[in-house]
Amino acid sequence: MAATNSESEKPSFETFQLFSSTSAFGIFDDVSSQQPPSIPPPPTVEVHASQVPSSFNHNVDSVNIDDGVTLFKGRVNTQQVFGLSNSDLVPGKYEGGLKLWEGSLDLIRALLSDIKSDFISFGGKRVLEVGCGHGLPGIFALLEGASAVHFQDFNAEVLRCLTIPNLNANLPGKSHPSSSSSSTICNKAEVRFFAGDWSDVDKLLPHVGYDFILMAETVYSINSLQNLYNLIKKCLKHPDGVVYMAAKKYYFGVGGGSRRFLSLVEKDGIMSSSLVAEITDGSSNVREVWKLSVK
Repeated sequence: MAATNSESEKPSFETFQLFSSTSAFGIFDDVSSQQPPSIPPPPTVEVHASQVPSSFNHNVDSVNIDDGVTLFKGRVNTQQVFGLSNSDLVPGKYEGGLKLWEGSLDLIRALLSDIKSDFISFGGKRVLEVGCGHGLPGIFALLEGASAVHFQDFNAEVLRCLTIPNLNANLPGKSHPSSSSSSTICNKAEVRFFAGDWSDVDKLLPHVGYDFILMAETVYSINSLQNLYNLIKKCLKHPDGVVYMAAKKYYFGVGGGSRRFLSLVEKDGIMSSSLVAEITDGSSNVREVWKLSVK
């Protein structure tokens, strides 16, 4: 999911904001009639590392994930990249990828906890980060030894101006030090970037069978949940692939949320889910991290 113009002035997180005015929709309201007409999504394309604008100034801040684990994130706003001011989301044009959402860090902390508990390992695994934005969870997986990490975002501009520069900032040998686990990175790891809508981006993805699918703050819009779930089912390795999802319990005003998505999963009956973490720190409504796998 967008850095507002104020992000460069303060590192604190902000609550989800779809439009500038306050919505009166309820948690589970049918919002389809309230949303603007459908807009064709941008084209589905692979973005290459060489496509980072040479004139783009990528400033970074350090983000403390946990004791001994620090990553770097860029400070880029919607005015710089899209010519939009103070927007977290513009349906059909921009899906919030320039903002570091709380769920990204919740997800990394959950992954780190499961690694320390020997529940999972990224060594030699293939990883897809869906709706990557800053790409910090995927970067973390790469630093933990993943053999392939593919980053997907709705907007190619986000990948060029933020995700790829963030990756470079966190890799060993660059101008900034990386996390303590950076020595485990394999120079031969496959890293690729894909832009496009969830309804058809799978046509470009080279793997059908990712060991891990990571996603943070992707279930905010009720209208996109089915496409997201379909993408997961197409791309997850069977039978032992795992999905880690970090999200707010409810996204007020847009009808989505972790529980709404999980109800879709439960109704389908193919995958099981378990709660990994619940975060109630007062900075937003309740946030959760869930693990999904094929039954």
